[in-house]
Amino acid sequence: VQLQASGGGSVQAGGSLRLSCVVSGKIFTISAMNWYRQAPGKQRELVAGITSGGSTNLVDSVKGRFTISRDNAKNAAYLQMNSLKPEDTAVYYCNADLRISPAGRSYNYWGQGTEVTVSS
Repeated sequence: VQLQASGGGSVQAGGSLRLSCVVSGKIFTISAMNWYRQAPGKQRELVAGITSGGSTNLVDSVKGRFTISRDNAKNAAYLQMNSLKPEDTAVYYCNADLRISPAGRSYNYWGQGTEVTVSS
């Protein structure tokens, strides 16, 4: 199982980016998909999460600016980031809870990070 994150880059404050995370490999079902971020010198924090049914949660600092969505048919999740601020600068990681067989337990997987830099 692999999680491939993409879409990071450098933008000016007020700009937008769209991150994508695609899960590949032997997958039976994916429950939650999440985006975390880690800024230099800070702990990794949960930014947004979405269940298989589409319920979402966002950290307060990004509400009204970020939107998380997913395409279950593509085993993918997306993070649309608008009105970016310098404090959004971080490495963003995708994360998923999934099962690889009907009777198997759920495991948590991480993708590699994609870097987002927002300049003022």
